[in-house]
Amino acid sequence: MKLFTALFFVLILSSPVFSQHRQEGTQRILDAICQVESDSGTNKADGDGGKAIGPFQIWRIYWTDATSYDKSLGGTYQDCRDRIYAEKVVIAYWKRFCPDALANDDFETLARVHNGGPNGAKKERTKEYWHKVQKALTEGK
Repeated sequence: MKLFTALFFVLILSSPVFSQHRQEGTQRILDAICQVESDSGTNKADGDGGKAIGPFQIWRIYWTDATSYDKSLGGTYQDCRDRIYAEKVVIAYWKRFCPDALANDDFETLARVHNGGPNGAKKERTKEYWHKVQKALTEGK
């Protein structure tokens, strides 16, 4: 019976429907973060005194952490100005620092780690950022 139950969950979790649901969840949080960071990419200005670029306002150290984890990303830091590339960088960063949150659509942890670094989910200062992302999620439904 345990083998049957385990097999059942493996089949469900690897099913195209479940995978599509996870992809849709990931896209929702990416869209909300992009909305907060750059008005969905319409604000092309560099942030944080020129230290953050692109629609997700990615810092060089963030990009370095993501690309050292997922070498298939390639590219240069300046490629973070492109939304598609930047999304891949953000996902690689999450896979490195909060894979459980990514797997479980834990949007709060994902947003707070994006904003506050690897331990961002534990930092008090990222709560306000999470509230902005949460509002964007609600408005984006």
